[in-house]
Amino acid sequence: MLKITIDEKDAIAILEPDGRLEKEDFDEAAKVIDPFIEKHGKLNGVIISTESFPGWTSFSAMGRHFKFIKNHHKKIKRLAFVTDSLIGDIAEDFTGHFVEAEIRTFPFEEMGDAKSWILEKA
Repeated sequence: MLKITIDEKDAIAILEPDGRLEKEDFDEAAKVIDPFIEKHGKLNGVIISTESFPGWTSFSAMGRHFKFIKNHHKKIKRLAFVTDSLIGDIAEDFTGHFVEAEIRTFPFEEMGDAKSWILEKA
């Protein structure tokens, strides 16, 4: 399951996985995020917050995740991984080659710092 919250005041989407990610999680994320982008033109940023990365339930879930990134990366300025997992550093290095957003990793307890960083360029 993926908890999806939009901080409308700061135009930040917060994604919080709770268990292994399913392909439907990314369909639901699009249903929440896309109307906001349509109305406001963009998001200042996305925060992915998880103490440890839970992985995906299937290869098709991972594929849907990558499709979601492909369809949304040009509409955000910054992407923050808030995690104590090594996946944050790996994702920062790997994803940076494929997305336009600026990417940074923060320790799990530093959600406020991640929001502040996103808003620096808002």
